Amino acid sequence: MSHASASTAGPVRIVYCRCAYAQVVPADVKQAVLEGLAGSEAACEMVPDLCEMAARRDPHLADLARGDGLLRIAACWPRAVRGLFHLADAPLPAEDVEIINMRTDAAEAVLAALLAPAADERGASA
Repeated sequence: MSHASASTAGPVRIVYCRCAYAQVVPADVKQAVLEGLAGSEAACEMVPDLCEMAARRDPHLADLARGDGLLRIAACWPRAVRGLFHLADAPLPAEDVEIINMRTDAAEAVLAALLAPAADERGASA
């Protein structure tokens, strides 16, 4: 998992990458995380494939990168995800972004990270 400090007040935004084309995330982990998100009350945006979106320079990546609040992305390698956003001319900010690696982390750990309250919601100082 890659974590940056959550210093900005605002909503937690969750983005779930289905990894539809590269298929580097184990299918059982993707399915368990998806089911866990569906069973939660958390708002989540599902994207088909961040790699493909970056290759097309999808403008929605810029929308995600500059949104308010803490952004949590369930995908694969954090460095690769940051690189994809950079490739699409939509670099992620250094702070307020958490990239959770579904390629290496267990589904339970991914869900716990995605659904954890932001630091501001826990009452912790940023």
